[in-house]
Amino acid sequence: MISQTSLWPEFLKALKHEVVPALGCTEPIALALAAAIAAKHLSCAPERIEARVSANLMKNGMGVTVPGTGMVGLPIAAAVGALGGDPDGGLEVLRNLSPEAVAAGRRMLDEKRVAVEIAPVPHILYAEARLSAGGDWVRACIADAHTHVVLVEKNGAVLFKAEVDADGAKPEFSLGDAKAEDIFAFAVGAPFDEIAFILDAARLNSRLAEEGMGGNFGLHIGATMRRNIDSGLLSDDLQARIVMRSAAASDARMGGATLPAMSNSGSGNQGITATVPVVVVAEHVHADDERLSRALILSHLMAIYIHGKLPRLSALCAVTTAAMGAAAGMSWLLGGDFRKMSMAICSMIGDLAGMICDGASNSCAMKVSTSASSAYKAVLMALDNARVTGNEGIVADDVDQSVANLCALANGSMVHTDRQIIEIIMSKRC
Repeated sequence: MISQTSLWPEFLKALKHEVVPALGCTEPIALALAAAIAAKHLSCAPERIEARVSANLMKNGMGVTVPGTGMVGLPIAAAVGALGGDPDGGLEVLRNLSPEAVAAGRRMLDEKRVAVEIAPVPHILYAEARLSAGGDWVRACIADAHTHVVLVEKNGAVLFKAEVDADGAKPEFSLGDAKAEDIFAFAVGAPFDEIAFILDAARLNSRLAEEGMGGNFGLHIGATMRRNIDSGLLSDDLQARIVMRSAAASDARMGGATLPAMSNSGSGNQGITATVPVVVVAEHVHADDERLSRALILSHLMAIYIHGKLPRLSALCAVTTAAMGAAAGMSWLLGGDFRKMSMAICSMIGDLAGMICDGASNSCAMKVSTSASSAYKAVLMALDNARVTGNEGIVADDVDQSVANLCALANGSMVHTDRQIIEIIMSKRC
């Protein structure tokens, strides 16, 4: 195991960089942020907005409700970002969106003054907004991460350009040669006062779950499960509560609730999946704040560790890897050690490998519920000393190698899967 002095500061950097509040699905939000930044430098209301995004961002932005608008898709995100977005708000760019800005954005769409197209760029994650008014125009570009601004120019003059060295943009943190066991040691051994900030994730994502349980958002999966518990078709047990509340939080987020999620690796659904199952189990075992904090740190950091080996956006549904983090946190809360945690993650890889991401939409709540259920099932198996073994499929005996095998699948053959998914989605747009 690597010493705590070399990795623990990087773990804290990773958590504080990747676990942040986000209002709305982060792909349309990235475009809204680009539009807000461009509007700041245009200094007047835009007459026209021309946006270009990567194919993967188009995939994840076409079918999701933009908070505060009641509308779906990238055009309204660009419009309200330009007209009422906070250019300094990051993933909460639309947090102060006014009814007047929404109405003005709708008019721009009705008058066909907003266009969104796919950009032929090498970036998997890319959003560009070009705003024009009178004889002036401003273009703002975001690439590689949802808030990473790489270029701002006005009338052809560069106002800002990100510095990039030969190896690309400088990373905010480095997990280096960290292993799953290093993450476990940090989660259970770090000083409580250094990790207590993670309790904000429990607060934000639990609030989303409460909102979703009202049944007014998305596919209202959580509310449907609650009704079926009341009618006797489902049992009111721990697994049902894990699945119900996780799905409800995603229902609210994808359905346009004006509440932030605590995200993970640039995704609110990943943040929900890494948080809510752990919170439900913590309530069940009457965990205090310190114990809950350690379980959430274990969950979120494990999710970051796994997702760091994946493309930022891909054909692999990343709520599955976030749920592997949740399995780690839940297993520890229920008395498991590192070995039990590893067993649970390996079983999940044997269960969920290959679940596709076919774009952000209300149906993401279904994938969240499936992943949360798989996580709890894998934890119960591990606590009973059972797991998918290294002789089966892509699963290896070692948890880190199992993770590497899963990520090799996403970085290899699933790249072709991603292209076909995008082709199918774009054919429906025509």
